[in-house]
Amino acid sequence: MTDRAIKRAIPSMETSDGAGVRIRRSLGQTQLVRLDPFLMLDEFGSDQPQDYLAGFPSHPHRGFETVTYMIEGHMLHEDHLGNRGNLLSGGVQWMTAGRGIIHSEMPQQEEGMMRGFQLWLNLPAAEKMKDAGYRDIQPDEIPQITTAGADIKLIAGTLAVEGKEYRGSVTGGSTEPLYADLHLAPDGQVTLPVAGHLNAFIYLYEGAVRIAGKDVPTASATILDQGDQVTLMAGPTGARALLIAGRPLNEPVVQYGPFVMNSREEIEQALQDVRNGRLTA
Repeated sequence: MTDRAIKRAIPSMETSDGAGVRIRRSLGQTQLVRLDPFLMLDEFGSDQPQDYLAGFPSHPHRGFETVTYMIEGHMLHEDHLGNRGNLLSGGVQWMTAGRGIIHSEMPQQEEGMMRGFQLWLNLPAAEKMKDAGYRDIQPDEIPQITTAGADIKLIAGTLAVEGKEYRGSVTGGSTEPLYADLHLAPDGQVTLPVAGHLNAFIYLYEGAVRIAGKDVPTASATILDQGDQVTLMAGPTGARALLIAGRPLNEPVVQYGPFVMNSREEIEQALQDVRNGRLTA
């Protein structure tokens, strides 16, 4: 087995999105700062209502998937398909925009902490115009894995840990996504398999951790080099980090705001479909 080392880190930058929600964006700061098949990763976290109350009013998407993981708080998803889902602390919303979806994500709290992540996951050209879909994943549906060094929430993909294979709430798919939330004990260590054909990164959001003898920076998309496993060693206060991996598509990416296609012509078609009311037809 070959351990993955740190290749480079993309520090997150403060910005805003939606109707003025304050976020930190690592992947996706510009259209050149991506890791195939991942287009964007946003971290949101504030106990100040003015930072999140405006939410994300109704808006369209086409050509990719969004994965929203709520660590703390309550958001309501509604879309043109009639889906209505409560995203609660510890839960996940997995939305496939496909050919088109119009949805909103609005806070259901007026005070307190709202904290979580949203990941944009690209779709291959052959699937960009498939039917839209939506899934609410409640906290008790997410497998929990306990090891000597870490507790793991396996949102997507499969992991072989201590001789046993675990399956996340979402498995399969063209990009073979792996998405795990790792809670490392103080001075804890965990080694996890990450298939060699997947691109992978770590996002450390609490504590301190080292990989292959190097410190992992906080609030950064830390891209991992090639290998088939990764070993994380936490500091004296422990650590919380996301491990995210996926199969690269190696296809051209053309993005215009909430639309991600393979050519400029397809983007122009998406804009025309919005104007003509055919985005979701």
